[in-house]
Amino acid sequence: MSQRLLVVDDEESIATLLQFNLQQSGYEVDTAPDGGEAFKMAQENEYDLMILDLMLPVMDGLEVCKQLRQNKIMTPILMLTAKDDEFDKVLGLELGADDYMTKPFSPREVVARVRAILRRVVSQQSSEEHKKNNPQTGKMVIGEVEIFPENYEVYYKNKAIDVTPKEFELLLYLANHKGRVLTRDQLLNAVWNYEFVGDTRIVDVHISHLREKIEPNTKKPIYIKTIRGLGYKLEEPISNV
Repeated sequence: MSQRLLVVDDEESIATLLQFNLQQSGYEVDTAPDGGEAFKMAQENEYDLMILDLMLPVMDGLEVCKQLRQNKIMTPILMLTAKDDEFDKVLGLELGADDYMTKPFSPREVVARVRAILRRVVSQQSSEEHKKNNPQTGKMVIGEVEIFPENYEVYYKNKAIDVTPKEFELLLYLANHKGRVLTRDQLLNAVWNYEFVGDTRIVDVHISHLREKIEPNTKKPIYIKTIRGLGYKLEEPISNV
């Protein structure tokens, strides 16, 4: 059974182009011309992924994303933006988008991103099913940070902190490679599972979010260290002060 996607863009030429290329790649594709229609369709149908333009009539992409997540509709979202505005990209990720791409883009790259996101979702579902059938009680402790892989939970100073699925996966990958320097491309490939070198700023955004949640002082991080010119490293803090 082919996977079903929803493409949301008010520019008919773009929507048609994406629909054609995705159908050629074996996906079943619906389209919506505005945010209001997209939100309605997402409520009435089960989609495996949504490609969502940021600038839309009726309801913009950020609002659609926000409303879907508030209604517990966790369909993966690839957000498209014509703006080179870091704020919009960061806000989109904070509201629950899984990834973003900036226009103009090649249809081939969109298909590659879609495949990467869907592959990651399937892998995550398989992992969760395995954990359900093979319960574990182990946890990872780094300083005052506790990570519970089986529950997708993170505690800091004995208090549960709210992390997104992507933030959790990134933190867990760093923890599994504690003390090792990991490049942005390595993190991008491991956590986002891209087949190509993507926009590594998405890694920096998520690192920044994690630091806000587990670092006593984000300007002087003691857990997630920046290794200039290389990437990042998670290490045991010398002091918890």
